[in-house]
Amino acid sequence: MATIVPEKLTRLFINVQQLWQVPRLLEMAFPSSPCTVSTSDVPKVFWKPYIHTGYRPVNQTWKYYFLTLFQQHNEAVNVWTHLVAALILLLRFRRLSQTVDFVSDPHAHPLFIIVIASITYLTFSTLAHLLQAKSEFWHYSFFFMDYVGVAIYQYSSALVHYYYAIEPDWHARIMGFYMPGAVLLAWLSCAGSCYAKYRYHQLPHHLSRLCQEMPLGLAYALDISPVIHRLYTAQPSEQVDPALLYHKYQVLFFLISAFFFSYPYPEKWFPGKCHFFGQGHQIFHVFLVLCTLAQVQAVALDYESRREIYTSLHGDQTHNFSALCFFTVACCLLTAAYMTSKVKCKLNCKEE
Repeated sequence: MATIVPEKLTRLFINVQQLWQVPRLLEMAFPSSPCTVSTSDVPKVFWKPYIHTGYRPVNQTWKYYFLTLFQQHNEAVNVWTHLVAALILLLRFRRLSQTVDFVSDPHAHPLFIIVIASITYLTFSTLAHLLQAKSEFWHYSFFFMDYVGVAIYQYSSALVHYYYAIEPDWHARIMGFYMPGAVLLAWLSCAGSCYAKYRYHQLPHHLSRLCQEMPLGLAYALDISPVIHRLYTAQPSEQVDPALLYHKYQVLFFLISAFFFSYPYPEKWFPGKCHFFGQGHQIFHVFLVLCTLAQVQAVALDYESRREIYTSLHGDQTHNFSALCFFTVACCLLTAAYMTSKVKCKLNCKEE
């Protein structure tokens, strides 16, 4: 017994010594390059309106950019908002998989697609904002990948709204063109965003916005129409349905996020004050995450409570919708690959 206490004290002393080494180990692990630089130190393609500093230096190692996950720069909030949301949805997917048979129940496939698509677009966005500062080529490449993720999420949103949320009378009106239109507009959103990014400093600003925002706006108008129709025609007795409340939230959050996506506020109101926090794109990220979480919750509730309606409307068409999803993914990936090759040629010509 006499030796037990001294031994425990010795172990405690060793553990305290190890803790004192943590700051030095972290300092050795983190990059030694300056954390942020100003617009004068990075190519024009990296510039953001009204953001004059907080940029990471280009042409560093991949390790440097991965470790900037834990540093302060003007993309840090964009990275963390979507990274945390992706982790939340992974946990949500785990919980759903305990009660939903995604393999044997074909009517659960659209729910599976929207959850996976949401995690995909959040992951692609996280990687784009974290790693795009590597070089001009990787800046374009990662954001093209980001646009592919957004297009997949658009199609998936259209699918679950059409499959779970739609009312029979609205289904009868739009069944002939809704899903083909969703595929086309998802691809146009990807292609338009890639082209706008590719020609960002060559096209007039309003034309660049038009290429990106018009397909996005048209896609959302089509995708959300089953939800809007259901909210508009809901009887007073149906207003207690919790799914309707979450659908209202997802519409509200999306409209707020769309505003901050389209306009550089509040940094335009406070130039020089929003280099790290408070940028419109950061606010856009937060509300888009809230929109996605509300949407997933709404369609999960619809999956549970509206089975009689959607089984009678769609029968055994889930395989067709899954095939359309793969087709959309393939078209968007090919478009992104083509635009990446255009960027490579453009940069090679620039170097010559």
